[in-house]
Order: sequence, then structure tokens, then C-alpha cells
Amino acid sequence: MTNPFQVHETSGHFQVLRPVTTNEILTMARKLIKRQFACGKALTSPDATHDFLMLELALLEHEAFYCLFLDNRHRVLKAECCFQGTIDSANIYPREVVKRALQINASALILAHNHPSGLAEPSEADRAITRRLIDALGLVDIRVLDHFIIGGAEHFSFAEHGLL
Repeated sequence: MTNPFQVHETSGHFQVLRPVTTNEILTMARKLIKRQFACGKALTSPDATHDFLMLELALLEHEAFYCLFLDNRHRVLKAECCFQGTIDSANIYPREVVKRALQINASALILAHNHPSGLAEPSEADRAITRRLIDALGLVDIRVLDHFIIGGAEHFSFAEHGLL
């Protein structure tokens, strides 16, 4: 199979052999970051988590709500978009998040969603749904480690701001 980007990797260094577009760079970055989120890999860095979420969510024109499902050692079991909405909202159903977490056998979750407006500050609705999810998941002993909001190039972490 040929490499469509004509990229050669040697010891973590990359050489691109032809000019590439912005979309090609983003595609390559997504592939590299997804390697870090392959099943069984532990989340050891908030920055890596942020980078993954930024690539997944920053450019979307509608709200999307992601869950990173983790085992008891914070290794990624699955990362998926659980809900999609409109330009300024998405309906989140705690029951469905709990159901999915139990199906995957997750011990912990990292929640994330985007604000297409580019503002990463949490709304009262964001704070309320985070609390409802923590409460619902807590009933079945699943911890919420963080909730990230991605707004363009900015991000907000509930954990970093002491809101969990």
C-alpha cells in the first residue's frame, strides 16, 4: 500500500516528501493522536487528551458530545461521539451514557463537547448536565475524571477549574 501523503517516519520524526494541504496535515495529526487512544493505552497526560479532543471537535459546525470510556487504570476502551446537536445545543441523556458505559465495561469517563461559537466557557446548562452525569454514573460506580469544552482553539477543563 502506498502512503498517500508521502510521509516517512523514523524514530518519531517525520519527513513529508511533497507539499501537503491543511486538510492533509489535520488528517495526519488525527491518525497520530488516535494512536495514543488505541485500546489499552493509558491516558497519562491531560495535554494528549486535550489535543485529541481539539482535533475531533474544534472545527465542527454543530455541537457534538464525546465520551472517552476508560478502564480502572485509565486505559482507553473506546472514544466515541455519543450525541450530536445543532449550532448551539445538543440533547444529552444521562441514561444513555450510563447504558453505554456499562456495555463497554468502563470504570471511568472523560466527557467532552464543543462550542461552535468558539467560546470555551461553560454555560449553566453545561454545569447542570455535568452534575447530572456525575450523579447518574456514580450510582453504578463509574467516575467522571473531567469534562472538556472545546471552543475553537480554546478549551476549558472542569477538573482544572475545580468544578468536579
